[in-house]
Amino acid sequence: MADPPPSFDSPRQIVLQLTSSDPQVINNILYNAVNLQKFYGQDNVQIAIVAFGAGMEALYDKTTPVKDRITSLQQYGVEFIGCGNTMETTGHSPAELVDGVDVVTAGIAEIVERQLRGWVYIRP
Repeated sequence: MADPPPSFDSPRQIVLQLTSSDPQVINNILYNAVNLQKFYGQDNVQIAIVAFGAGMEALYDKTTPVKDRITSLQQYGVEFIGCGNTMETTGHSPAELVDGVDVVTAGIAEIVERQLRGWVYIRP
């Protein structure tokens, strides 16, 4: 069991990196998010999935192989964050993302900043 145990007021904060367009890798990361929620309890963990590079393909509405899973996980509080630098470099816009996906300037910097605020960083 977790020690000290997380709570609603002091949840575990976990950021998962997504940098692959491989459907098996994408699905594994989404399973990791589900498993973390099962282990800690949905109200006791905050999960953010940050995509950049090839991982952005998972977040574009027209190319994602997992749109339904993303939408479902969003309803359970999982954040999905896309990299603005990757979108700019590849000629994409925020309007192309699955509804509810947030955009930051740089995905890797978002991970660094969350780590500095105490988030646990996992690169599955």
